[in-house]
Amino acid sequence: MITGELKNKIDSLWEIFWTGGLTNPLDVIEQMTYLMFIRDLDDADNLRMKESAMLGLPYQSVFADEVEIGDRTIAGSQLKWSVFHDFPAQKMYSTVQEWVFPFIKELHGDKESAYAKYMGDAIFKIPTPLLLDKIVTAMDDIYDQMAQIKKGDTRGDVYEYLLSKLSTAGVNGQFRTPRHIIKMMVELMDPEPNDTICDPACGTSGFLVTASEYLKEKKKEQVLFDRKNKDHYMNHMFHGYDMDRTMLRIGAMNMMTHGVENPYIEYRDSLSDQNPDKEVYSLILANPPFKGSLDYDTVSPDLLKVCKTKKTELLFLALFMRMLKTGGRCACIVPDGVLFGSSKAHKAIRKAIVEENILKAVISMPSGVFKPYAGVSTAILIFTKTGHGGTDKVWFYDMNADGFSLDDKRTPVNENDIPDIIERYHHLDQEKDRKRTEQSFFVEKSEIVDNEYDLSINKYKEIEYVPVEYPPTEEIMADLKKIEAEIAEEMRKLEEMLKEE
Repeated sequence: MITGELKNKIDSLWEIFWTGGLTNPLDVIEQMTYLMFIRDLDDADNLRMKESAMLGLPYQSVFADEVEIGDRTIAGSQLKWSVFHDFPAQKMYSTVQEWVFPFIKELHGDKESAYAKYMGDAIFKIPTPLLLDKIVTAMDDIYDQMAQIKKGDTRGDVYEYLLSKLSTAGVNGQFRTPRHIIKMMVELMDPEPNDTICDPACGTSGFLVTASEYLKEKKKEQVLFDRKNKDHYMNHMFHGYDMDRTMLRIGAMNMMTHGVENPYIEYRDSLSDQNPDKEVYSLILANPPFKGSLDYDTVSPDLLKVCKTKKTELLFLALFMRMLKTGGRCACIVPDGVLFGSSKAHKAIRKAIVEENILKAVISMPSGVFKPYAGVSTAILIFTKTGHGGTDKVWFYDMNADGFSLDDKRTPVNENDIPDIIERYHHLDQEKDRKRTEQSFFVEKSEIVDNEYDLSINKYKEIEYVPVEYPPTEEIMADLKKIEAEIAEEMRKLEEMLKEE
């Protein structure tokens, strides 16, 4: 979450846009995203140049030599944020509008790439040189403030805060997944350098970005110093689909800024026949929209065979099972209703997950996790596709705290179950003897089957009731009489005081 001075600076920047004539929140987000990308491109290029120099590897800067834009040729260095931000307002404006913006639109040579697709129709909408000058100065202040905060996901938090300002947030089921929850899910799944990762409802590519950062941090040598793995990482590993072109544009730029050269981010209705993917991915990370109902006509028929329903949260689960390779893993967020819903479709999807896959874990999360967007209670399902079952017992965990208050403010608190969840999940062999009264425990598959595949933790959790001993009735009555007498005496004294006046 963004708090304090950084939040105030972002609010001030938003106000600069607003008073400058850009009043549509979507336009503000887009223009801010472009400028963040331009600045990040400069920072990322400098960082990669330093890393390559330290490792003795060749590196060609994107700003190297001269750049052709239309029929003009200019020095690439003129396009760097660190250079043009010192220009006078009019020169800066013409540089960004005539050179920098066309440059980033054509940055990716492959016209079929996600970046080229979603930048092709991008428009520079900042109306005046003075407004651009104010925005650039304000953004430099924001980046300076971000640099002082020693936290790896500050930039992601800034994105989340910007996106929270969209008036449409929640209308289309686009609830932002908190960064720390995404990070937890990625750490639980522990992606491998040869994984092919997909988020069929990717939004701004939060899961894909976090998975890419995890691999670079934890498995750097395997990913970046092996030619085959590096090519896979840059060009084939990450796949994301969404139906919102603005989100796709932000997502594609987000991935490229984080060092993935050619992510496969595509406009697609994942639940329709537009999506032919079957047994393609080895890992799915997702928080699909819970936006209610669809028309049967728009849904792929093979998903309706698994569970005939109009509810998106159930259809996405059927989709995940279809899209995964045999042996592929999935970690996804679902609303609590999926776990215990009594409809035929609810039971059918839970049965399919338990009987046709290995359901490994159900992590119940408190309802405040998605505030201020929504107060819905959710859970994380983790399963492996086998096609022929294999569920033996399921690990349940009752998360009570995620490091933030569970109200709309979501301020940091000391209570946090996430480190414990990750530690226990990676050592499930040590969980066998835990009792149902504890925060995590195993439940045998047979018991789940007997309960019509109910996966809500409250169905299996046992609560220890500590008997409370009360004093005898006579003692309570005596205390009440004593209190009554004291009240009567105080009232008498008060009456006496009033008479004296």
